[in-house]
Amino acid sequence: MNSFGIRFRFTTFGESHGKALGCVVDGVPAGLELDEAFIQSELDRRKPGKTKFETARKEDDAVEILSGVFEGKTTGTPIAMVIFNKNQKSKDYSNIKDVFRPGHADFTYFHKYGIRDYRGGGRSSARETAARVAAGAVAKLMLKELGVEFFSGISEIDGIEAENFDYEYAKKSEIFALDSQMEAAQKEAVLRAKNAHDSVGGVVRVLIKNAPVGLGEPMYYKLDAVLADAMMGINAVKAVEIGDGCLSSKSRGSQNNDQIRSNGFTSNHAGGILGGIGNGEDIVLNVYFKPTPSIFQKQHTITTSGEEVDFELKGRHDPCVAIRGSVVAESMAALVIADMVLLNMGRTIEGVKNYYKG
Repeated sequence: MNSFGIRFRFTTFGESHGKALGCVVDGVPAGLELDEAFIQSELDRRKPGKTKFETARKEDDAVEILSGVFEGKTTGTPIAMVIFNKNQKSKDYSNIKDVFRPGHADFTYFHKYGIRDYRGGGRSSARETAARVAAGAVAKLMLKELGVEFFSGISEIDGIEAENFDYEYAKKSEIFALDSQMEAAQKEAVLRAKNAHDSVGGVVRVLIKNAPVGLGEPMYYKLDAVLADAMMGINAVKAVEIGDGCLSSKSRGSQNNDQIRSNGFTSNHAGGILGGIGNGEDIVLNVYFKPTPSIFQKQHTITTSGEEVDFELKGRHDPCVAIRGSVVAESMAALVIADMVLLNMGRTIEGVKNYYKG
C-alpha cells in the first residue's frame, strides 16, 4: 500500500539510505504547464540542513523528472520523478543493527516483514516525505489553474501556542512560525531540547482557500475523512482536527452551528466541510506531531533476539519534526484536493453532457 488517491494518484518508492527515492504521479490532465522550478522550490522548503532547528543532514533534494512531460507540458501519462540521496551515513546506525529504537517503527516493521533495515529506518523514515512534496507540487500546479491556494505553518511547539495566524510571515520564518510574537520562545524550546539531547512536539495548521463547493464523495470517501487519512499517514502525526475539532465536543449546537445568510456563512466552526463535502469556506486543519523519537539519551529496549539492553542513538535528527512536517502536511492537503476535484467532475449528468457536447 504505497499509493494514495483514486483519480489523482501517486506512488512513492525508496528508503532513507538507499540510492534514491521518488514518486510516480498518475491522473494529471494533459496540457498542464509543469513548472519544474516551482517543484524544486517546494522541495527546498522541506529539505534538511537549512537551519540549526533541523537535522544536520545535508541533501540537495534535486528532483529529476523522468516521464510524463513534453515541451514543458504534461502529456496525460504517468509523471515519474526521482531524488537521489547524496549524504547517507549508514555507519551512524551500525550500533543499532539488531536493536529496536523506542518510539520508532523498527519493532513493528521487523515483526511484519522479518527484515531489519537499520539504516535510518529504511522505508519508514520521514525521508520518504520528500517524494510526497514533489507529488504535492504537481497537484498545486494543477489547482492553481482553479485559484485554489494552500498555506501552512507552526501554531504550537512544546506547548507554546500561537495567538495569531500570519501565513505570509510563516513563509519567511526559519521554523515556519505563524505568530511572530511567539517565534522566539518556540525557537528557544527547540534549541533547549536539542541541547539536552531530547526533542519536542508541535502542531501544524493548514489552510486551504478557494476550494470549490461540492468536493467530497460520501459516504466512504468524504473530504474530511480523506484529509484526516492523508495527515495521519505522515510520519509522527498522532492526531488531526478539522475546524474547531475537539472543541466542538465542548460546545452546544447553538454555538457550533455555522449559520447562513445570503452572503455566506457567518462563522466557520466546521472548518469548511459539512457532511463530508466542502462548503466553499476556508478548509482548516490542525495536525499534531509527536516529539521526534530519535533522541540522544540512554534508553531501555530489546534486540531482535529479545535481549534487554541499554543503548544511545547516534546520527542526525530533527529536534522538532513538526517544522519540516508542515510542508509535508500542506503537500498532502493539495494531493487530496486534486483528487477530489477530478472525482467531482462527473457528479451530475449536466456536467457530463456539457463536457462531451461542449
